[in-house]
Amino acid sequence: MSGGSLGALTLTGSVKALALELGFDLVAVGPATPPEHGAALRRWVEAGHAGTMGYLERRLEERLEPERVLPGARAAVCVALNYYQGEPGDPSWRPVARYAWGRDYHDVIGPRLERLAAHLTEAAGARSRGYVDTGPVLERDLAARAGLGWIGKNTMLLHPALGSWFFIGVLLTTAELVSDAPLADRCGSCRACLDACPTGAFLAPYVLDSRRCISYLTIEHRGDIEPDLHRDMSGWQFGCDICRTCARGTGRPRRRAIPSSSPGRHIPERRRSRAWTTPRSARCSATPRCFEPSLRRSAAMP
Repeated sequence: MSGGSLGALTLTGSVKALALELGFDLVAVGPATPPEHGAALRRWVEAGHAGTMGYLERRLEERLEPERVLPGARAAVCVALNYYQGEPGDPSWRPVARYAWGRDYHDVIGPRLERLAAHLTEAAGARSRGYVDTGPVLERDLAARAGLGWIGKNTMLLHPALGSWFFIGVLLTTAELVSDAPLADRCGSCRACLDACPTGAFLAPYVLDSRRCISYLTIEHRGDIEPDLHRDMSGWQFGCDICRTCARGTGRPRRRAIPSSSPGRHIPERRRSRAWTTPRSARCSATPRCFEPSLRRSAAMP
């Protein structure tokens, strides 16, 4: 942790203690300054690697300058919530990425970030704004700079104990807080995650072409999927965990159930999806983010 005033040290300690009390597994603080990989992100978007995710370009300038999101922002409180749940008891969940097995993480993390923001307002009169991958904030870049993990060659944030099996929340704040030190990149010469990708979505270490990424194709992409990718999608219907599973240099976290996370059968059996609609049990999970036509499309691929 870098130096700071006694007041900043005390405030930083108190917000970290509250974050852990609220149930987050990790918490770290970093500066709310322009991200280190801003130029690389701009080149990535301009090269078309974002596919149809036009929202990344529309608010790019805000992503590259946190103070445009929260004027006067000085620090970023970054939190992690483990979602690893082992293997599914119901095999019908195997085609679904683990993050979507439970309750919608936005509904879990958002209120907790609001609690942290309220604490900083009460303790220091600070203004704060929280994000859980729904705003113009580069969560992974900010979290890496805060020491919550390092960005691996698969572009995921990795932690020695949790791997990449965790949600990230970021609270931008005007409060004066003391920053933590970043973690060193532990990937070394390993390329297991790159070589494991069945669709060849990684153009190089740390460079992902979303247009070939199974998670993008089954969640973000609208319309038809190129036929030459069907076979390589390995049966995934919502997201993909392949490059997460084989990442080395990290531990396998303890099993952790997000509140209301018991999986229910909501993904249609392959080739039996024409009449399928979202059951009530799925409407509180992350899966509604992917519209029913997209789920039917994924389930019907050979």
